[in-house]
Parts: sequence; structure tokens; C-alpha cells
Amino acid sequence: MSHSPAPATGAGASARPRSSNAVVAVLALAGIVVSTMQTLVIPIVPELPRLLDASASDAAWAVTATLLAAAVATPVVGRLGDMYGKRRMLLTSLVLLVAGSVVCALSDSLVPMIAGRVLQGLAAAVVPLGISVMRDELPGDRLAGATALMSASLGVGGALGLPAAAFIADNFDWHVLFWTSAALGAVALVLVPLIVPASPARTGGRFDLVGSLGLSAALVSLLLAVSKGADWGWTSATTLGLGAAAVVFVLAWGWWELRTEQPLVDLRATARRQVLFTNLASVAFGFSMFAMSLVLPRLIQLPEETGYGLGRSMLTVGLVMAPQGLVMMAMAPLSAAISKARGPKVTLMVGAVIVAAGYGLNILLMSEIWHLVLASCVIGAGVGFAYGAMPALIMGAVPASETAAANSLNTLMRSIGTSVASAVAGVVLAQLTTSFGGFPLPSENGFRVVMGIGAGAALLAFVLAGFLPRRSAGASAAAATRAPEPSPELTTG
Repeated sequence: MSHSPAPATGAGASARPRSSNAVVAVLALAGIVVSTMQTLVIPIVPELPRLLDASASDAAWAVTATLLAAAVATPVVGRLGDMYGKRRMLLTSLVLLVAGSVVCALSDSLVPMIAGRVLQGLAAAVVPLGISVMRDELPGDRLAGATALMSASLGVGGALGLPAAAFIADNFDWHVLFWTSAALGAVALVLVPLIVPASPARTGGRFDLVGSLGLSAALVSLLLAVSKGADWGWTSATTLGLGAAAVVFVLAWGWWELRTEQPLVDLRATARRQVLFTNLASVAFGFSMFAMSLVLPRLIQLPEETGYGLGRSMLTVGLVMAPQGLVMMAMAPLSAAISKARGPKVTLMVGAVIVAAGYGLNILLMSEIWHLVLASCVIGAGVGFAYGAMPALIMGAVPASETAAANSLNTLMRSIGTSVASAVAGVVLAQLTTSFGGFPLPSENGFRVVMGIGAGAALLAFVLAGFLPRRSAGASAAAATRAPEPSPELTTG
């Protein structure tokens, strides 16, 4: 694969020293906007069949479509960012977000709603693109903190967006949710070209269309089987067929990627120990983080008469989970400081231990609102540490010309973890039930089992992080900003 020379360390930042804070702020805002978009629909999910005049299984596609679109877009858009410009693809993603939000805001039936949600999902690569822009534009001493903040924007937007969405859904027409998403996206769309510079570092070359189609087919098959397996039946022909198809597509895609001259994903680079084990740990962390998002809302909303439910509203759910996002943001500079002093491997392992401890705390304390706030904040602190370390580990192992593609693949790994968490938690809660008013509800032990699995996933991430190579203090930050050696084959787009 051909690469273009990256700018020297801090080159972009030194040319615009006064604008670096603004660049970080605008990119973090864009990340928050995208993650907020993903949570805005949560309060109205139970009402979607009535609102869209559709069956419950059909209305669920308004959520599933976004998941599939995001999975397909993230690695593809990341690669296009490396080839044709990260800011260009960042703006394209924001345009799709705004367009999708407007389509949803004008929708009253299922088909346009799904179309709008697909467009929204195609904007999911904003966070890895933003991290990649930071690598091009910021000096090494600022990069770790900035990328940690950008990674935290995923949790911040989700945590803050949920109570806002619940408030809007309770007090206004549901279309206002999507007009709000469109307005936030428009703000980011105006600020990015004004504040964020266009990086000259591009790989050029030819886009791997066959590879993108193969990976898309594999991801759609896998995520459809995982997300819809409970509805279709885990042993149904459809679910098993999609699982088998995913395996075949992955093998065929890997064969192609290893033989094509300019692959969508450089599998040889992905197999390097630092990249491989960071991505594996990301899957485990994505699973662990999302397990809490599945347990807490249901536990808070179940009737008090069950003996363990808290009987509160969706707005309360949002308010309970909002502090978690603020804690994640607060952890960004501390995560960067530990990475600088001890290396991002240590930061990732510390985050895993904190997340596991948070789940352990939640297993013991789950009978009061403050118990859940405390546990979610502890888990959020651990996630903040880990999400700040992952980009540093990835960027410390790949050349600048592959930053967006590598970060996008890492983001995809987290998304796969969240999808698997949703399926596993759904199976556990469906099996461990108690009868209430003649209807089965998840039992208290069911919630504890899911929390235990979440803790186990965090400990698995800790073990996987232990296989990462040792680095001296600050080595990863230096590697993340080091320009690769020029080659006679290099081209600049």
C-alpha cells in the first residue's frame, strides 16, 4: 500500500498555535453530536409501532438500520479519510447526519424513518476521523489528552442525550427529537470548516471497492444474526444461515485483502501484537460498557412492587446515567497523564479493573437510586480511562497515513462488542424471569448475572491488555506523532 508522508510532529499545531484548543473543542462537539443522535430515539422505541403504524418487529428496524449502517460506514469512511482527506469525510458524515435527521423529522411512516436512520448511522465515523485529525494537527504533548477527550465524547453524548431526549419526548411532539438532532448537526457542520484545518497528509491511491463490499456483507450478516436472533430464534434457519454467511464472507474478504495491492484494511498491520490485542480488548470493553446500559434502565423502570424495581420514569433513567458521561469527560486528562507517565497499556488495564469493580459494586448495591448513580459513575470512570488509552495504542503502532482507517476499525470492534452484549443480556434476562401480574419480568438474579458477565468482560479486557508490548513512558505518544519514513512510491493527494 502506498502512503504519503505525514506532517512532522506538531507541524499543524505550530502553524496555528492559537487555534488548537478550538480544534479540539469543535471535534469533541462533533463527536458528542453523533453519539447524542444515537440515544435520541431510545425514549420513543416502545411507542414506535403506534407512531409509525407498523408492527413491533418492523418498527425495530428503525434501531437496527442505524446499527448496520454505522458498522458498514465506519471502516469504509475511515479509509476514505486517509485517502482523500479526513476533514472532507468528516464534513460528509455530518451532512449525512443532518440529512437523515431531517428525513426522520418529516416522517410519519416506517420506510422514510428507516431511510433517515440509515443516513444517521452513516455518520458514525466522526469520532475516529476526529482523532485522526488531531494526530495531524496537535503537538505530541497535547495529543493524548485531546484524543482521550474525543473518545469520551461517545459516552458524554449518550449520557447527556438520554435525559434531554426523555424530556423532549415527554413534553413535545416526537418529531422535535429529530429536529434537535438536525440543529446540533448543523452547528457542527458550520464550525468544522471554520475551525478545523484540512490536513495535507493523504495516501491517495485506488479505493478497494471489492474489499468494502466484502466487509460490509460480513458485518451485515453477523450483526443481523446477533441483533435479530432473539426475535427469529437462535436456532432458526435464518439466524444460523446469516452466521454461516458471515464466516464465509470474512474468510473470502481476508483472502482478498491479503492479495490486493491497496486493501481497505491492512491485515498484516492489524495482526501486529499492539493493534491486535488493543482491538480484542476493545470488543471486551464494548461488551462490558453496554451491559450496564441494558441493565440500569430496566431496573429503574420496573414497578416497585417487584421488590427490586424502582418504578421511575425514563427521565429519571437519563438523569441517573448523565453523571457517567461527565465522569468520562473528567477522566480524559487523568487518562492522558497516566499514559504519558506509565504508557497507555497501564491506563487500559487500570480502566478494566475500575469497570470490573463498578459492576461488583452494582451487584451489591442496586436498591436505591444513589446506588445506581454511584455504580454507573465508577464504571464511567473506568471506561474513560480505557477509551483514552485505545487511540494512543492504535496510533503508536500504525503510520500516520493509516490513522483514520486503524481508528475506525478499533471503533468498529467496540460496536461489535456492544451488539454482542445486547444479545447476551437479552438471552439472560429472558431466561431468568419472575412472574408479576401474570407476566414474566426479568428477575433480580437475572440483572445480577448480567452485571457479573459485564465484570467478567472487563477482566477479560484486562487479561488481553496484559499481552500488549511494554513501552517506556511517553513512547506511545511519540510514536503516535512520528512521521513514517518517505518512500519512492509515496503520493500526495
